[in-house]
Amino acid sequence: MYIAMNRFKVKKGSEDAFEKVWASRDSYLDRMPGFVEFHLLKGPEAQDHTLYASHTVWQSHASFDAWTKSEEFRIAHSRAGNETTGSLYLEHPKFEGFEVKQTLTHKAAVA
Repeated sequence: MYIAMNRFKVKKGSEDAFEKVWASRDSYLDRMPGFVEFHLLKGPEAQDHTLYASHTVWQSHASFDAWTKSEEFRIAHSRAGNETTGSLYLEHPKFEGFEVKQTLTHKAAVA
């Protein structure tokens, strides 16, 4: 398993617009072999921003790499700009990728 995350420092007061952009965009992730799940995470607030992270889970790093080289990736990200909202971020998003080394699940969730 591979987890890909982007961290966003969203300007104070732009949280609703940021969430609407994500909720209304077509990601095409569900078309991609190896895609498992996506989460948009809202984190702590600072004085000038709120931290968000996009979090995707993939069956493998190779599946994620294939996504980043796909036409679906290009289309999804061409519509992810701030054309109608202006800049929502304090800085460029920060990417972090992780190979999963251990997974624990709640026994009741597995049954």
